[in-house]
Amino acid sequence: MAENAASLGQFDFAGDDHVVPFQVEGLDVRGRAVQLGPLLDAILARHDYPMPVARLLAEAIVLTVLLGTSLKFEGKFTVQTKGDGPVDLLVADFSTPENVRAYARFNEEALAEAVAEGRTEPEQLLGKGVLAFTIDQGRFTQPYQGIVALDGASLEEIAGTYFRQSEQIPTRVRLGAAELFDRDENGKPRHRWRAGGLIAQFLPEAPERMRQPDIHGGDGDTGLRDHVEDDSWAEARSLVETIDADELTDPLVGTERLLYRLFHERGVRVYEPKAVYDSCSCSRDKLKGVLQGFSAEEIEASEENGEIAVTCEFCSTTYRFEVSEIEAA
Repeated sequence: MAENAASLGQFDFAGDDHVVPFQVEGLDVRGRAVQLGPLLDAILARHDYPMPVARLLAEAIVLTVLLGTSLKFEGKFTVQTKGDGPVDLLVADFSTPENVRAYARFNEEALAEAVAEGRTEPEQLLGKGVLAFTIDQGRFTQPYQGIVALDGASLEEIAGTYFRQSEQIPTRVRLGAAELFDRDENGKPRHRWRAGGLIAQFLPEAPERMRQPDIHGGDGDTGLRDHVEDDSWAEARSLVETIDADELTDPLVGTERLLYRLFHERGVRVYEPKAVYDSCSCSRDKLKGVLQGFSAEEIEASEENGEIAVTCEFCSTTYRFEVSEIEAA
């Protein structure tokens, strides 16, 4: 019996906060899937966001993790929304190889009004604006930024539009976030956040198979109006669209189990999972460098009782500096 258990245990499930790359060779599809638990809980707990804001930021974090873990170089990948809605800013960034941080900004009065009126759909909370994807490889390089309008019903739809317009790779993104109410090991009621997501892309050896009908109103609209979607991608896309939101976040439906449910008839291969961690890139030295760029008037305006206090919006860590150490630099 023990021998049997050891044999079965050779395959370890990724669990929470691990991104699982996968491939479905029968459909020429590659992708990544993830379930976030403790990492997400830690980020959201720092700011005690209202439920609609926490849900939006959770989905932004999942999207950032799914895309950021695909980077093959050292750098930072950032997802950011800017809109005129009650939640005017979402920002999440992934620093290779494993660090995640995120922050949301919202207008309390406008949010309360929207909730009272039942206007809690993503497009209503974000308003009109843009979703930006930024890749920064650090010094001596120019950051790359892709921008798409906030005109979808959800972040996953807006992300799909971005890939449709900019990357020209058939892509389907699924995102989900949920509150989990259970009890801890001592039997006390507990509230937690969970989120999950999956990205699937069609990458056949013959690039011409990736052709898609032109976006309505585009320059090439006429020539591709009768375009027929590749059968393999049509099947893969249809399978991904069957995912129930609960499956993305259910702790009893692990990432590998979800992938098996979707693609077992076509043979899905999973690869070594990549762990991701809640880790902010702020530091005392970095913030001191920012303060040293302040004018004398700005330093005076920021000073209180002989010191300047700076709180990181991402991790809520407060750094305190004596005014003398800034002026002496």
